[in-house]
Amino acid sequence: MVSISGIRGVIGESLTPEAVVRYAGAFGEYCGKRHPPAPSVILGRDGRSTGSFVAPLVEAALIARGVHVREIGICPTPTVQLAVERGGADGGIAVTASHNPMQWNGLKFMASSGMFLDGDENRELWHIAEHPGNYAGWESLGRHTREDVWLERHIDAVLGLDLMNIETIRRRRFRIVLDCVNAAGGMIVPRLLERLGCEVIPLNCEVSGVFAHTPEPIPENLTGLASRVSAEKADLGIAVDPDVDRLVLITEKGEPYGEEYTIASAVEFVLGRRDRQRSGSPPKVVVNLSTTRAVDDIARAHGAEVIRTPVGEINVAKRMKEIGAVIGGEGSGGVILPDVHLGRDAIVGIGLLLQLLTDSGTTLSGLKGTLPSYQIAKGKMELGSLSPDDVLGKIRTLHDRDGRINTDDGLKIDCEDHWVHLRKSNTEPIVRIIAEAHTMDRARAVVAAFKSEIQTVAGLR
Repeated sequence: MVSISGIRGVIGESLTPEAVVRYAGAFGEYCGKRHPPAPSVILGRDGRSTGSFVAPLVEAALIARGVHVREIGICPTPTVQLAVERGGADGGIAVTASHNPMQWNGLKFMASSGMFLDGDENRELWHIAEHPGNYAGWESLGRHTREDVWLERHIDAVLGLDLMNIETIRRRRFRIVLDCVNAAGGMIVPRLLERLGCEVIPLNCEVSGVFAHTPEPIPENLTGLASRVSAEKADLGIAVDPDVDRLVLITEKGEPYGEEYTIASAVEFVLGRRDRQRSGSPPKVVVNLSTTRAVDDIARAHGAEVIRTPVGEINVAKRMKEIGAVIGGEGSGGVILPDVHLGRDAIVGIGLLLQLLTDSGTTLSGLKGTLPSYQIAKGKMELGSLSPDDVLGKIRTLHDRDGRINTDDGLKIDCEDHWVHLRKSNTEPIVRIIAEAHTMDRARAVVAAFKSEIQTVAGLR
């Protein structure tokens, strides 16, 4: 799979050594053209077991293109981003397949800004991969150095925020069950929590690279964490995905907090802190089109403006940078705070959420009870050989007067008591359907109604 999120595939099938060398080498050539004569690239990996052979292939391919490789070892993808942005590198590669299962791995490519490559930059990279230039001669090969400082610098960047009051968090003495799915989170999250005075009850924090469960941090994969929180009478549970850009919480009752409420809570905290020192124009928040409407309600209460972008971290991050947003992210548990760096970051999210929980003086379930209440339901429709664009165009004509229409990324229809977002998949002949309402029954009914409409306009029944 080659997309705006980099490349990823199944080890030994689609992600072969040849594919790794091809795209890593192309990125080296890409960096060389933009930052001649000898660019430097930060290289990190998410801890999954196959990274031990993929990362050396990446390193060799870069060195062969005359690139100096600054290896930072097993670490979160956001740590790679921060190291690029703050370390003066010309680019970065994270060896990761994000939340995909163990048989997958991949490469995420970063520009010198620390942000992922955007659409135009990716197209240039893909062109180079199809038409590679020459390798460097022996006298122009890159070098390898090891930098072991970036995990601590990442923690320091979060704890050093003006938004944080570390001593108040330490006085709460949070008791936390932590699930890092035996990947990169185990390298950094326990350290962060210990510096915040928390008692950490580790669950799958061994960094063995052998995932203890399906790694995507959604409720059906976190039943072990939820039951452990209840059994330990912990204050909360924390789960991160293998490359630690998504943060998901379990309440003290052993119930999901909701991945959408990670970003909603972070927005509440940051805007609440700004209220105390408000001046100038209204602060801006950026989220994608599929993120909960709770963010809009929270922003409105604080006099802030919400801007929405197509789905994808780079789309959110670029817009944040353009308009000077104070906070942003995506509803999958991704928080972006530009004061640290412009990328989704569970380490940032943990810091902000624990400070908010400390300031509120309540439990995590109590905190959620103070936030706007919404439920999201999801579905999908297979289209076979039909054009998704044609199908979405016909659906739009049926709903032009029902609510606000947005076609920046598929079709989103905003109505008074709900919204629905229809997006075509980049990899399958399907349309994804995401709906939000105040109750799950209503959200599911909206998904079902649009499934029926798609069947009708596509002639599938």
